[in-house]
Amino acid sequence: MTAQPVPYRTVNPATGVEVRRYETATDAEIAQALDRAEAAYREWSQLTLADRAARVAAFGRLFAERADELGAIAAEEMGKSVSEGAGEASFSGDIFAYYADNAETLLADQPLTVSGDASAVVQRRPIGVVLGIMPWNYPYYQVARFAAPNLVLGNTVLLKHAESVPRAAEVIADLAREAGLPDGVYTNLYASHEQVGQIIDDPRVQGVSLTGSERAGSAVAARAGAALKKCVLELGGSDPYIVLDTDDVASAARLAWSVRLSNMGQACNSNKRMIVHESIADAFVAELTALADGLVPGDPTDPKPGTYLPLSSRAAAETLAAQIEDAVSKGATLHAGGILEPGPAAYLSPAVLSGVTPQMRAYDEELFGPVAVVYAVKDEDEAVALANASAYGLGGAVFSTDPERARRVAERLEVGMANVNTPAGEGTEIPFGGVKRSGFGRELGPLGIDEFANKRVFYVER
Repeated sequence: MTAQPVPYRTVNPATGVEVRRYETATDAEIAQALDRAEAAYREWSQLTLADRAARVAAFGRLFAERADELGAIAAEEMGKSVSEGAGEASFSGDIFAYYADNAETLLADQPLTVSGDASAVVQRRPIGVVLGIMPWNYPYYQVARFAAPNLVLGNTVLLKHAESVPRAAEVIADLAREAGLPDGVYTNLYASHEQVGQIIDDPRVQGVSLTGSERAGSAVAARAGAALKKCVLELGGSDPYIVLDTDDVASAARLAWSVRLSNMGQACNSNKRMIVHESIADAFVAELTALADGLVPGDPTDPKPGTYLPLSSRAAAETLAAQIEDAVSKGATLHAGGILEPGPAAYLSPAVLSGVTPQMRAYDEELFGPVAVVYAVKDEDEAVALANASAYGLGGAVFSTDPERARRVAERLEVGMANVNTPAGEGTEIPFGGVKRSGFGRELGPLGIDEFANKRVFYVER
């Protein structure tokens, strides 16, 4: 029996009330979208680089101009504060601008040294239609970092967004049309999971990028592999955040807490494991506990000090609550928070946990929400061993009053992004991606435009 498709619908996580619903695409609509994307590629890829870049830049400017509107949509669909949502939209515009402004440099021919009377370069050329499967937690940024480089390169984009953010998906497609992108160059699809598999199988589709769960990544990678398609996977993480020493424990804890609560902890590269030297661990936990105590549910459209926001859905809040309960039942200490408010809203109070051991779900699983897990370690070696004792390898950070000490420890992290004395190195020009079960491939920066490029060797014998 064929599984029923998951509906595309907006459910406000602050109330649990369904706001709107969208019809899943028919097979005929998917076929038409593929036809249009392939036809559009033939024309889009032949435009001058300057022309493509100008249209992509116009697309990006609309994200910035409509940032407040986009922020309000994100608040309604996944509970992000309106200010965070507007900031995300503006940063998404910056990503489009980066690729548009730097297109000539990023796609310049790369000369090769060859023998004899010959010349050779590596050219970066488009490959065709590419599929993006995007998550709900950053409904604009995730799309921008996939779509912007591919559009500049000359590929055409099919975009399957998360079922819980259909209005965000719709408005991005509206912006693409408003910016003057030709029909078929950027297409939003309310596709079912079964239809996604069919799209990957289609010979006109040349690659697929997914940001999401390990389960989804495994399924997409298997399907792409069977179809001999390139794929890029960003599958989350459990990033170590190592504090070796500090002159101000309270300040260090406040920084760690602010990072952990960004987007209500629903970020792949959030500091999910705080690894703190035992000499400061008690004070560190005490400060986190003070920050967590007394917080009350707030309104994403009007966030105020002393409040916290909902998670993306009731199911997400219940999953996180179960992970916390499992840890506490097996001996972990819950210092604050972790209270699941009555439904149908998705509020779970930000929590502080310590004493987590390998027998607990919280040790191995990604905690995708506002839970600060603190581990006390006796030295650098123990910190590194714990940091690397994870199936994930997205990012990590090391802090010390001695930058060389922090650098030395950060060099030992098995991650795709290692940071010294900062939670994360972020920017349009900084590649993003991980190793191990965090996936493979990179987005953003110069590496992001290479993933779905034909790096063609052009050799001329004189």
